[in-house]
Amino acid sequence: MSQANMIMEMLKRGPVTAMDALQEANCFRLAARIADLRQQGIEIETETVTTPTGKHIAQYKLKESDHGRQVN
Repeated sequence: MSQANMIMEMLKRGPVTAMDALQEANCFRLAARIADLRQQGIEIETETVTTPTGKHIAQYKLKESDHGRQVN
């Protein structure tokens, strides 16, 4: 399974951060995989969240309308 497919499956389950992608999909470049998915027409929202240590990170979430979509 490609990293884009793995990330899509993760997004279907809930929000994904770079740490999640690294741990579960061995993906060091989550933003690039999100860009790949967006190029396929999948709508993904980006939200900036603050970690308990005060750092700001991106969290990606699939729009409700794309939960049933498949990655090409």
